[in-house]
Amino acid sequence: MNEKEIAEIRRRYRPEKNNISRICGCYVNEKHEIMSEFDESLILMPPVEAEKLLAILKKTMSGTVNKNLMNLTFDTKQVVDSDEHRLLMGLRNSELKDKDAVQSLFQLAIKTLPFESNYLILLAHDSYDVPYLSTDGIMQNDASVDMFSYILCSICPIKMTKPALSYHPFENEFKSCTENWIITSPELGFMFPAFDDRSANIYNTLYYSRDIADNHNDFAEAVFNVEIPMPAAEQKEKFDGILQEALAEDCSYDLVQTVNEELCEMIEIHKTNKELDPLVVTKKDVKTLLAGCGVSDEKVAAFEIKYDEEFGEDVEISPRNIVGGKKIAVRTPDVKIDVNPERSDLIETRVINGIKYILVKVDQYVEVNGVNINIAE
Repeated sequence: MNEKEIAEIRRRYRPEKNNISRICGCYVNEKHEIMSEFDESLILMPPVEAEKLLAILKKTMSGTVNKNLMNLTFDTKQVVDSDEHRLLMGLRNSELKDKDAVQSLFQLAIKTLPFESNYLILLAHDSYDVPYLSTDGIMQNDASVDMFSYILCSICPIKMTKPALSYHPFENEFKSCTENWIITSPELGFMFPAFDDRSANIYNTLYYSRDIADNHNDFAEAVFNVEIPMPAAEQKEKFDGILQEALAEDCSYDLVQTVNEELCEMIEIHKTNKELDPLVVTKKDVKTLLAGCGVSDEKVAAFEIKYDEEFGEDVEISPRNIVGGKKIAVRTPDVKIDVNPERSDLIETRVINGIKYILVKVDQYVEVNGVNINIAE
């Protein structure tokens, strides 16, 4: 699924838009025991509670594609005959009415999730009467092209609120608020089947992980039995390590800055062109980038070997996962400098009398703990 398709489904999670037939779930304690279960119709819920529940489910489709949201693919053999795909199809085709299938998913989650606190497993079924989309991008709600039936799973930690003091205006008094358990934003979840080309694709599922450093691999393997992408944070760590090790003494500030700028430019061009497919780069793309920066053939070959070792020969990665972010961070054990990427020219590295220095050009003012200081000649 691309960003546009995800956004189209996300817009359904409003009281007036959705057609959710059933929501079921279970409350699991820190001992991995099911304390309670529920199975309700969203229509019969009080409006305020229904709206809050929709907001929680909606967050399972939030974040960045290839970072928080990952498209996982089943092979043909799994789709034809496998326990994992049969379970997902059973949940979807029964509209969550198959109690055995629901319990099977609950148990898979409980066995593989490492949560040390209480959490809630939510399952929802929705049927989307997909409107016709004209060539000029206008949806015609009175012209349906397909009925998209899918399930959405959200797994949300439940945390105890902190004691607090609140003001009661009618009594004109301050009173202590009692502690209570609240449902927090989803930690992980998935949507099956995927909404690809605005129709159901039973070969794909959309997987969500809030933490870019932890994809909850055990859960994904148990439920989908497919290889899950490396967490985004780990991708950046490995990519940085590859550059440092392969380029060795050639890994300069100017080179790292240029690589970061080139990747950021790719992201901006992709965004400006409003391309639907998620942006990825290959090993070949990065090799071309390094060669354009003047890196020797020997060092580029070393990068290729390290890339294959860490990521795999044909693995594509998202530039958003490996760029340094909105700021360039220059660090030593005792100093940290955050630099606006558009003014990276202000930073220079130099060796003076055998000592390495980071030089910062000052063309406006300098503050130290909020105080403007003067730099004397």
